[in-house]
Amino acid sequence: MRCFAIAVAMLLAGTATTGCAPQDRGGAGSSDGQVVSSTGLGASNYGVDMAMTAPRGEPSFADEFGGAAIDRDKWRYDVSRNKVGWYNNELQYYSAGRPENARTEDGLLIIEARRETLDNLPDHGGQAYSSAKLVTQQPLGFGFYEIRAQLPCGRGIWPAIWMLPQGGTWPEQGEIDIMEMVGMNPGVVLGTLHTGAFNHAKGTQRGAETLVPDACTAMHSYQLDWQPDAITIGVDGRGFMQVRNDQPGGHAAWPFTRPFDLILNVAVGGDWGGQKGVDDSAFPQAMKVDHVRHWAREP
Repeated sequence: MRCFAIAVAMLLAGTATTGCAPQDRGGAGSSDGQVVSSTGLGASNYGVDMAMTAPRGEPSFADEFGGAAIDRDKWRYDVSRNKVGWYNNELQYYSAGRPENARTEDGLLIIEARRETLDNLPDHGGQAYSSAKLVTQQPLGFGFYEIRAQLPCGRGIWPAIWMLPQGGTWPEQGEIDIMEMVGMNPGVVLGTLHTGAFNHAKGTQRGAETLVPDACTAMHSYQLDWQPDAITIGVDGRGFMQVRNDQPGGHAAWPFTRPFDLILNVAVGGDWGGQKGVDDSAFPQAMKVDHVRHWAREP
């Protein structure tokens, strides 16, 4: 997600690729071979329309967010770049353990972006917005994922449900964007894969988009079916993007062979999310998550 915007800026400037580390990436895509209006860049056609069915058994990892607080055995906060600023010229400060930005409430996880300056905090980097970024404590691998969520809207808002491996550099180690949406284009949900050979910096990205008109007012199930030979992304039981492991290049084409961390965050602004500015009157904005479930599958 996040390195995508760096790639956009570098493409526009005509400069070379970047070496973003995992946890600092980005993504977008297209469907039906059309230009993705939210980025202004062409994208390959990896759109599909196919059934996706969640397994019937007990998930191997799940959080239903029924507790009084966020389960720290399952989630950690990423605050690593608060002092120096987040990639892609994003404008948010990511807090840790601050209920104004991340909490459980009525059986939901709430990740809330706010228009405020927290300059009393030691790692504050001058940001005028606050939010939160949650990462699973343990990486997750092959299998079926379902994250049921209601997305925030508002110009300048950039929610994401995505995955990165631990260690290495972006995009060589891979990235899976299960859901991205920017507030300037509400209801357009994107699913994207990034690898060393296929990424926005090279203009070889693989992704697709779908319309979810009430994404900001209703819960929807954002789904990933990660298999050794194919990755499918969908919403509410319908896959809209599929990429198969059928390209030469080895790891550069398909690094999706080891577990990745699952990440939930709401960013503000940035080279993509803030292309049309930030509407301060829209705050606060929250991503509400009903559940996160993963059914592990052996390769």
